[in-house]
Amino acid sequence: MSIVGFGRDWMKDHLNSGGLIVYPTSTLPGLGCLPTKSGLNNLFSKKNRLDSMPVSLGVASLEQVKTLVHIPGFLTNLLDNFPKGGITTILPSINLLDERLGGGQIAIRVFSHPAAIELANEFGPITATSANKSGSEPEENTEDAAKELGLAYVIPGICPNGLGSTYINLVKDDAENRGWRLTVMREGVVPREDVVEWWTNRT
Repeated sequence: MSIVGFGRDWMKDHLNSGGLIVYPTSTLPGLGCLPTKSGLNNLFSKKNRLDSMPVSLGVASLEQVKTLVHIPGFLTNLLDNFPKGGITTILPSINLLDERLGGGQIAIRVFSHPAAIELANEFGPITATSANKSGSEPEENTEDAAKELGLAYVIPGICPNGLGSTYINLVKDDAENRGWRLTVMREGVVPREDVVEWWTNRT
């Protein structure tokens, strides 16, 4: 079901009031809220997640976060060399944000699933954490994930499940080539060695 099927006004009111929604992605079901205080309060409470464990933001394109984070000139090329949606990039923030979003470093994932892209296009960056309580195994079906979390708001869909996206951290470093240093923080659907090989041999 598309966002249109829900009714944009209904969805806008729900999200603007701090509401949560479960939606499909190319890896695991996502748990979404707008990056507001009320939304994050509800999300962290529902997941039983510690405030010291930041969540990522999902976007339809990097254009949506150009005022939030510093985007290296090579980043589009990097992401284009791997399956879309398979990499989450931790980038330095332009201004300090809520610590639950990472504060000075924000994790950004460019969606590939049509429903997730539509959601981000319609409402802007939305949290992209997995739709499960901390420490529990994620579901494949978004409706099952929503039921497990006790949520009524869900975009139906089946996700591949298994591994999540691969997290890479990009830090400004004038001593490094191109002025950036890359570290793979968590291996997911994109193997660590593939990222390192691209970084080592990039032109």
